[in-house]
Amino acid sequence: MDGEAVRSRSEADEPGWEVDPEDEWGVAVITTVGRQLKLRREARGMRVGEFGAAVGYGDDLVYKVESGKRIPQPEYLDRADEVLGADGLLSAAWEDVKKVRYPKSVRALAELEARAVELGVYVGLSIHGLLQTPEHARALFEVSQSAHSDEELDELVAARMGRKSIFERSPAPMLSFVQEEVALRRRVGGTMVWRQQLEHLLEVAQRRNVTFQVMPTGAGEHPGLSGKIEVLKFGDGTAVGRSDGAFNGRPTSELKQLRILELRYSTIWAQALCPRESLAFIEQLLGEE
Repeated sequence: MDGEAVRSRSEADEPGWEVDPEDEWGVAVITTVGRQLKLRREARGMRVGEFGAAVGYGDDLVYKVESGKRIPQPEYLDRADEVLGADGLLSAAWEDVKKVRYPKSVRALAELEARAVELGVYVGLSIHGLLQTPEHARALFEVSQSAHSDEELDELVAARMGRKSIFERSPAPMLSFVQEEVALRRRVGGTMVWRQQLEHLLEVAQRRNVTFQVMPTGAGEHPGLSGKIEVLKFGDGTAVGRSDGAFNGRPTSELKQLRILELRYSTIWAQALCPRESLAFIEQLLGEE
């Protein structure tokens, strides 16, 4: 592989694979994997440049991966496994790496959702991640101006879809969603993707443990205009809430702050269309073609 190709591969792998220095678990995992890669490379008597040329990545990326500053992609681990004769051990490291591939905040959210027995959420400008189809989610990531590669997009979509396991839990948690009308009308991904998204909402909304309501634009002002609101309750009686427009947008478990978020969500819930009217609203949108 020529030098230009190696540089291209190195640069293409840069966006989105940084290690968050505040993510202690992520740092530990990536540092350990990087050390294993370095030790095996040195045991084979290969210099960084020689190894980089063999696996098809630039020297700079090799240094960053080995020092625990970059998250290696699965292809990198597979090539390293082959070049270093690791008999699958380096490729297998992806099982640990992929667990810390996403930001700590995203993993923390998925963990909270996995424990929740009740979830109440209001969303304004976009459809909530738990309700998105893969095509809708991908269209949102594509328009984010984050320069994601196709593989990164696949990983991001897979992570978001993985959160939807909350719908399959037993016993089933009670899930309540209030969605702004404007997000339902926006044809993210084109007409076909938009229609599939609305049809998916109709399916999800008919689950026994799901309540789905539409907040019509004509309803006027309400407490959710400052941003998304989420309240998660757990089996042990504790709860966590978050709102874009309160407490600096940070999750909170303080009783006084939780009470404020619960009151705001209750007010929104009361102003929205009832579940039956909400389903009829979506069906009306689908029939406006």
